Amino acid sequence: MGFFERYLSVWVGLCIALGVGFGYAVPQFFESVAALEYAHVNLVVAVLIWLMIYPMMVQIDFSSIKDVGKKPKGLVLTLAINWLIKPFSMALLGWLFFRVIFADMVDPQTATEYIAGMILLGVAPCTAMVFVWSHLTKGDANYTLVQVSINDLIMVIAFAPLTALLLGVTDITVPWNTLLLSVALYVVLPLIAGFLTRKRIETKGPEAVTKLVNNFKPFSVCGLLLTIIILFGLQAKTILSQPQDIALIAVPLLIQTYGIFAIAYFAAKKIKLPHNVAAPACMIGTSNFFELAVAVAISMFGLHSGAALATVVGVLVEVPVMLSLVWFANRTRHWFDNPS
Repeated sequence: MGFFERYLSVWVGLCIALGVGFGYAVPQFFESVAALEYAHVNLVVAVLIWLMIYPMMVQIDFSSIKDVGKKPKGLVLTLAINWLIKPFSMALLGWLFFRVIFADMVDPQTATEYIAGMILLGVAPCTAMVFVWSHLTKGDANYTLVQVSINDLIMVIAFAPLTALLLGVTDITVPWNTLLLSVALYVVLPLIAGFLTRKRIETKGPEAVTKLVNNFKPFSVCGLLLTIIILFGLQAKTILSQPQDIALIAVPLLIQTYGIFAIAYFAAKKIKLPHNVAAPACMIGTSNFFELAVAVAISMFGLHSGAALATVVGVLVEVPVMLSLVWFANRTRHWFDNPS
């Protein structure tokens, strides 16, 4: 794992502190950034999100899909977790904690936005960091690529209707125009751009793609960290007056992450997957495409919203939790049959 990925939680924590500090000291600057929007899409954040997402899409090799029939059980497990279990369990936990358990601690409007942010995290399966988790668990890299590629294709079709369904179930009004625009802007267009870029670069050899992705990494890092500074700068007054909200959001996110992994890992053992397929399959089902969730939350609910805050807390929670699950998966390798 690279230096940035290894200490992602540290960088996110530092940027949260910087954002809150600058937001309190110079709120006018962040208000000016918030005003730069078109069709409910903040232009500054849109550029930063593209810096994060585009290099990930270049990594996706859709030609690998032809190998899907070789080991279908791992793919079926990933798809079932990502699209049939995880979004609904996240919506349920969001409702349970912010409508029942924490109902007296958060005002109803803010609670609604927190639930929305959690739903957006649950409906966005991981794309980029999965390759890191797969590498750390000695997973089958080619199979991981197949899983990510198919998940991304499904996401193009399923993200908007599933998000709308779950937001509707939790009594949140769905701005369809904004949701569809967000999917087009942050899923479809980057996917097409990444595909075309990869096809062009591959003519120079497979190492050319890796080199291009590595060259883009500093821009991706800057995109993520600047987005976090902007989000927390805009939320500074709320956070300073209600710091406990960060902890409140983290509780159901932690339960969701560990719970989904437990379900997936148990199922992987029961269907007798080899460890080098089981571990990445469970990691894909557990982690989130937080970059997409952040972008859609901002587009649908605004930079100041609780939904945007909830998605960024997801970044802070996910990395240390996923590292603990990598440790657990490696320690339990003997539970699985050796890969053939």
